[in-house]
Amino acid sequence: MSPTTTTVISQRGRAVLQAVAAGRCAISAQDAGALVIDGLCCCDQFVGLRLTRAGLIAAGSPAGPAQLTASGWALLDAA
Repeated sequence: MSPTTTTVISQRGRAVLQAVAAGRCAISAQDAGALVIDGLCCCDQFVGLRLTRAGLIAAGSPAGPAQLTASGWALLDAA
């Protein structure tokens, strides 16, 4: 039997993942990697960092469009 990992995510985190999936998010170079949604900084300054560290979102470069990882897609699909 192999070990499994469960990711617990808040409603806010799930909403951000949905926004990333819709192509509405970017990682800002100006604000130390802050998540920008629809051109505005996200009110939760740490949500982007939490989702990135959890392996759910990534950016192709230090700044640019945010993208869901395979784990992020799986988490959204499971809901």
